[in-house]
Amino acid sequence: MVEGVVFRDGVRTDERASIDGVPALAKQPGVFVWIDVEDPTEATLGALAGEFRLHPLVVEDARHRRQRPKVELFSDYVFVVLRAAAVDDGDRSVMADLSETEIHVFAGDGFLVTLRFSPCFDMEQTVRRWEGQPELLAQGAGFPLYVLFDEVVDGYLSAVERFEEMVDDLEDDIFAKEDGQGESPQVRERLFHLKRETVRLRRFVSPLREGIEFVIGRQELAGDELAPYYRDVVDHVIRADELLDNVRDLLTSLQELRVAQAANRVNEVMKSLTAWATILLVPTLFAGIWGMNFHHMPELEWRFGYAFAVGTILASALGLYAWFKWKKRWL
Repeated sequence: MVEGVVFRDGVRTDERASIDGVPALAKQPGVFVWIDVEDPTEATLGALAGEFRLHPLVVEDARHRRQRPKVELFSDYVFVVLRAAAVDDGDRSVMADLSETEIHVFAGDGFLVTLRFSPCFDMEQTVRRWEGQPELLAQGAGFPLYVLFDEVVDGYLSAVERFEEMVDDLEDDIFAKEDGQGESPQVRERLFHLKRETVRLRRFVSPLREGIEFVIGRQELAGDELAPYYRDVVDHVIRADELLDNVRDLLTSLQELRVAQAANRVNEVMKSLTAWATILLVPTLFAGIWGMNFHHMPELEWRFGYAFAVGTILASALGLYAWFKWKKRWL
């Protein structure tokens, strides 16, 4: 589906624009043209390439999905690839599912072309912000492109906040008991899944800093009035990138903690087994001595020999048990 919207002096009109003739229409004073395409076909891409004189490599990128976020500068336009992302609003204790959508943008003097791929990025809030500042919209494509950047980056920050909440829940599960035995069976899966999604989101965020700085260098898009807006988006990108690094470091620490907890549990089991083995060893030693078949053993003919042997065995076992229980705290 192709939709063409014309803005004059920052105000939306009832005019409908087609791909043909957009560059000429966009050159009129105070005119901004937005062409929105959902799931572009080969015919639509061919029409765009012919009308806007797109580079063959750009058209090739538009044909193929899952492009890396980037900004490429050409003489008459800027080509932008964005990967918007959001986290499912379900239970924080379940797996973190990061949903994404891809947007390709061509921005030039007075026009903006957005190619949206299913599942399509919702432009409603973006367009509402365009219409809310007509004085900036009247200056051309620089302001609409900024708002699109800002909406995508705000989505990144929201996703990072959700990741931080999920990390807090993981910490609660892992520290449910001091030895880690109180954690749910899915903690390990949630931990690795969240770390994978964090790395995935970071691949969307990191390239944008350099890309937006490229746009700031284009005077026709980011003039003196719009440059602060773009720098604000860069600041948000840096913040999202740093927060994702923090989340990743926390997840790495939680992984190391789980390994340490597992090692600690093994050590506790080994200490318990060692204590019981020692308790059984001493009575076994006494029983072995008194069970030898020598003819001349003083205790064999003693009337209280059996009671003495049993008492010695019990006393040694109880003494060792008390020592390991309260002195060493191995039991």
